[in-house]
Amino acid sequence: MAQQGVQLDQEQLSCSICLDLLKDPVTVPCGHSYCRRCIEWFWKQDDQRGRFSCPQCRHTFKPRPVLKKNTMLAEVVESLKKTGLQAAPPDHCYAGSGDVACDVCTRRRLKAVKTCLQCLVSYCDTHLQPHYQSPAFKKHKLVKASGELQENICSRHNRVSELFCRTDQQCICSLCSVEEHKGHNMTSAAAERTERQKELNTSQQNIQQRIQEREKDVKVLHKEVESINHCADRAVDDSDTIFTELISSMQRIQSEVRELIRVQQERQVSHAEELRRRVEQEATELRSRHAELEQLSLTEDHIHFLQRYTSLSRISALTHPVSSNVRPLRYFEDVTVAMSKMRDKLEEILSEEGTNVSELVNRVDVVLSTPEPETRADTLEDILTEEGTNVSETGNRVKKLKKKKKKKIHRGQAQAVLSTAPEPKTRAEFLQYACPITLDPNTMHKHLSLSKGKRKVTFMDHPQICLEHPERFTGCYQVLSREGLTGRCYWEVKWSGMIVHIVVSYKDISRAECSSVSGFGVNDKSWALRCTEEESFCVRSGITHKGCGTPIPGPVSSRVGVYLDHSAGTLSFYNVSDTMTLLHTVHATFTQNLHAGFYLHRPGVTAELCDLK
Repeated sequence: MAQQGVQLDQEQLSCSICLDLLKDPVTVPCGHSYCRRCIEWFWKQDDQRGRFSCPQCRHTFKPRPVLKKNTMLAEVVESLKKTGLQAAPPDHCYAGSGDVACDVCTRRRLKAVKTCLQCLVSYCDTHLQPHYQSPAFKKHKLVKASGELQENICSRHNRVSELFCRTDQQCICSLCSVEEHKGHNMTSAAAERTERQKELNTSQQNIQQRIQEREKDVKVLHKEVESINHCADRAVDDSDTIFTELISSMQRIQSEVRELIRVQQERQVSHAEELRRRVEQEATELRSRHAELEQLSLTEDHIHFLQRYTSLSRISALTHPVSSNVRPLRYFEDVTVAMSKMRDKLEEILSEEGTNVSELVNRVDVVLSTPEPETRADTLEDILTEEGTNVSETGNRVKKLKKKKKKKIHRGQAQAVLSTAPEPKTRAEFLQYACPITLDPNTMHKHLSLSKGKRKVTFMDHPQICLEHPERFTGCYQVLSREGLTGRCYWEVKWSGMIVHIVVSYKDISRAECSSVSGFGVNDKSWALRCTEEESFCVRSGITHKGCGTPIPGPVSSRVGVYLDHSAGTLSFYNVSDTMTLLHTVHATFTQNLHAGFYLHRPGVTAELCDLK
C-alpha cells in the first residue's frame, strides 16, 4: 500500500505538459502548477493572440501572468527525490494505440511486457516482479504480452485451454477432455504446436522456394516486357516503312498511268486533227467542183458542154467516210475498267493480308510453359518476321501489277491479272505455295513435347510440366499450329511411329475430354489423314465420312505433302517421293481459317513440319 501511495504522489507531482516530475515548479493564478520551462513554451504559442490560458482548466489570463517559483512544491519534490522516488517513466513506456496495457496499473497504464497464461493477466515490468520473486508464481507460464487472452479461455468452462483435440481439431480445457471430448485423440497444446511447427517450417521452405521462382519469373517477365516494347516499336516502324513503300509504288503506278494516258491522248488527238484537216480540204474541193458542174448544166452550147463535161466528170476517189471508222464514244473506258478491276484485286489482297496481320498480332502472348526462353512462345519479333514476308509478298504483287501495267493497260490485261492460277502438278509448283508453320504450345496436350523450333512434336511417356491454358487439349494427344491458313497453302510432314494423324482443323474445335467432339477427323470441324506403320493410309472426316475412315490403296511414304485451296474448298494429300502421288482430295466448304495439326497415339511417335526453304 505504501508503494501505491508513493506512486500516487509521483503522479500528483508530475507536470501535465511533460508528464515528468516538476522541475522549477511555478503556479499560475488558477492554482495549477507546471515546470517553468513547459508553461513558458506553452504560452509562447499564444503570444500572437495576446490571451494566455491554463493547459488544464483553460482559464484565460490577460495580461500574461508573472511566473513565480512555488517554493513549497520545489521542496516537496526535492524531499521525495531524496527518499528514493523515481522519476516518471518516459512517455514511450505508456500504453498507446495498438499496445497491450498492464492490467494492474491504475490511472495512466504502462505497456505490458509479459502475459501470464495462468493468471490471464498482462503485466508491466514493475508489476511483473512478483512472478520472478514469489515462489507462488514460479510455475506460472509467462509469454510475450498478448491482447488476445480470451482466445485461450474455454468459452464453456471459462478455464485455460491447455489441450488439443485432434479428432475435432480444436483447443480444449481439462474439463472438456472428460466431457464432450471423452475418448477423442488428444494431446497437449505444446506437443501439437511442435508437430504443427514442423509442418509450418516445411510450408515456409516451400513458400520461400516459390518466392524465388516467382522472383525469377518476374525477371523473365521484365525482360519479356522490354522485348515486347522493343519489338512492337520496331514493328510499327517496319509497318510504316512497308506502307510507305506501298503508297510510293501506287503513286508511281498512278503517275505512269497518267503519263501513258496523256501521251496516247496527244497522239490520238494529233491524228484526229490531221484527219479533220484533210477532210475539210476535200470538202472544199468538192464544193468547188459542185459549183462548176452547176454552171455547166446551165450552158446552151452543146459542144462546150460535151468538152467540159468529160474533164469535170472525172472526180478523184473519195476518202472512205470517217464516221464509219469512229467507234462509239468510249476511247479510254477500257482503261478505267482495267484499273477498277486492279483496284478490286488490290483491296482483296490487302483485306486478306490485313486479316492475317490482325490475327497474328492478337495471338501475341507471354508463355512460360518451360523456363528456357528459347522454348517459350514465339516472340513478337518472330511473328513480325513471318508477317513481314507476307506483306513483302503483297508488295511484290503490287510490283508485278505495275510491271504488267507499264507494258499495256487494257481489258484483256486486267482479266489476265484476275485469272485463277492453274492447279500445281509438280513439286516445284507446289513449293510456290509453301507457307511457314509452327506449332502452338498453348494447344499441346501435356503428354506431347515440342522441339525448340516448335516444328517437331513427340509423344512422351510422362506428362510434361506446363501452365494451364484454355486452348490446351486435355482429352486427345493433339496440337494445332499458331498460324491460320487461307488461300493456297502447301506444307510437308515427316512422321514415324505406330499411328499419326496429319490434320487441318478449325481453331474453335472443342478441347473437352470427350474424343468424339475434340478428336481430329471425327467431327465437322476437322479433316485428318491417318498414317500407320502397317503401310496404310486412311482419310477421316466427320463431314465427308461420318467419322469413319476411307482406306487409300498404294505405297506409304514417311513424307506427306498437304495442299489446301481454301477458297476452292479442296484439301489434297500427296505421297512425296521422286514424284507427287495424289492420295486423296477432300471437297468441303471451309467457313473459317484452318490450322494445321497432329494427333499422336503412342509414346515415341513423332511428327515434324518440314523446312521447305
